[in-house]
Amino acid sequence: MEKVYQIKFLRQLDAAWNRVHNLDKTMDDSDSMKNRKKLWTRLILTVVATMVFVLLIQVIVSRWDQGRMPVKEKRIAATSGSGMVATANHYATKAGVEILKKGGNAVDAAVAAAFVLGVVEPFASGIGGGGFMLIYTAKSNQVVTIDYRETAPLRAAPEMYQTSSGEAMKDRMKEGHMAVAIPGTVAGLAMALSDYGTMDLKSVMGPAIKIAEDGHEVGRLLNTMMKKNFRKLSMFPATAGIYLKDGLPYEVGDRLYLKDLAGTYRLIAENGPAVFYSGAIAEAIEKEMAGKGLITVKDLAGYHPVLRAPVKGSYRGSEIVSMGPPSSGGTHIIQLLNILEGHDIARLGLSNAESVSLMAEAMKRIFSDRARFMGDPDFVKVPVEELISKEYAEKLRKEMSAGKLNEKNAAGNVALYESDQTSHISVADNEGNLVALTQTVNSFFGSGVVVPGTGILLNNEMNDFAPEKDGPNSIRPGKRPLSSMSPTLVLKDGRPYLTIGMPGATRIITVLPQILMNLIDHEMNIQEAINAPRVHSMAGREIFMESRIPQEVRDDLVRAGYRLVVKKDFDLYFGGAQGVMIDTETGMRYGGADPRREGAVIGY
Repeated sequence: MEKVYQIKFLRQLDAAWNRVHNLDKTMDDSDSMKNRKKLWTRLILTVVATMVFVLLIQVIVSRWDQGRMPVKEKRIAATSGSGMVATANHYATKAGVEILKKGGNAVDAAVAAAFVLGVVEPFASGIGGGGFMLIYTAKSNQVVTIDYRETAPLRAAPEMYQTSSGEAMKDRMKEGHMAVAIPGTVAGLAMALSDYGTMDLKSVMGPAIKIAEDGHEVGRLLNTMMKKNFRKLSMFPATAGIYLKDGLPYEVGDRLYLKDLAGTYRLIAENGPAVFYSGAIAEAIEKEMAGKGLITVKDLAGYHPVLRAPVKGSYRGSEIVSMGPPSSGGTHIIQLLNILEGHDIARLGLSNAESVSLMAEAMKRIFSDRARFMGDPDFVKVPVEELISKEYAEKLRKEMSAGKLNEKNAAGNVALYESDQTSHISVADNEGNLVALTQTVNSFFGSGVVVPGTGILLNNEMNDFAPEKDGPNSIRPGKRPLSSMSPTLVLKDGRPYLTIGMPGATRIITVLPQILMNLIDHEMNIQEAINAPRVHSMAGREIFMESRIPQEVRDDLVRAGYRLVVKKDFDLYFGGAQGVMIDTETGMRYGGADPRREGAVIGY
């Protein structure tokens, strides 16, 4: 874009010069010097005005390059009387709506959108990763949750990721073959479709196969992620061969073709998940891992998604239903809301020193509990019911005072072990079924490893384990690493009225409650609630916030002893929520997509 406007500027300058030159030649001696000065003044003003315009364009472009939407981005809630799909990318949203229009239900649409996201948002999710899904079925009036989180390989051990002195080998956990955990996405999506959908894999994977085969236009976010992760993409030949063009990141507007991934998708569509976990794809993964990583065909063949009970709580009369362990998200979202429920959030308002301090102090307490208790429930006992009890929230509430700093630190640096590259899908169909689905490859572009010939970009979920030997989130064979992913449904009087979720690592746990309070306490619509400024805190004095928080509020917080980290407006640091809200009286659907990401919501 910047180059286009520079060219336009040069053309305008050349045209202006030619006009002056031609007029200058036609003037005879009777023309006054005054007229000549006027012409030159116009030329100078034209040049200055054009330069200012180009500078403005450069500022806007630079904002995109920083991976965020322009500050003046405005969105309004989408509406529909039938079905609705909200995802992080318009290709995925359109694919989901296409499935709904063909008679598919919310699960069919969500699975279709999930496969498309693996094509158009490879930095955030894909079949080399894993995720969680919540499904509300109108017929049974029940919520089921599917855990298809990645798992540690059978040969994995904490010592493999530690130095001789016991320190974490961060690079080994973050990049390359040793960082890869057993992927769960294909198994999880296939289970959801088989048990709760109405279509087969071939039908719902059609849109993703077509986009991968025919190519898609690289958008600003993908371009930004490629630039920021250029080193990682360059490390592995198979990865560079796909995600770099002549050795450099693709530019905005370039077409990205994923032929190998299209072929892999076809194999899965025609043969089911078995081809991924025990067939030709499994063999290709094992071959790539040999001598460099841990995963074998035996690891893949032993993987299975798990049906788990959701975690449930309440906030001011609404029932909150979310993902339980190994996600920490649902438990701590409810815990945070329980603490804040004892305060008049509506009276306090959205962004003042008292409300921000109150949220920060509550956040620090839940992260302390997260580090102390949370892990895979198949390996450690997690006291979920105690953590989400109203009585425990009251105890914590008595320890804190709005506007007063408490420097109690979280028990462990939980921020070290989780990345924020994830993607979320929210779907509501015309039969009343709802889906909230969050999936990931963990860090930007996961481990960086693409399995040659398959197009599969593998996760780096071993980095989500804590490197110590005996903690609740320590590495064990077959164990699932702790997550913050929190696909969430909200019900009132037993009837669902919201499906929502977001990426953002530990910010998921703090931002989703803010969105829910915006809806319930501040009575915003879904898009307003998503757009509103956000804050985040985990330990000590630090509060992270968007720059839209007023300066006088910041000054008050600094005087109270807080150290502020001010992010730009609509910064990707605070995630990208996607949600669909239902008016239980009229049946109307209202959708919101986050301007912090290239989110899109469409109804029909």
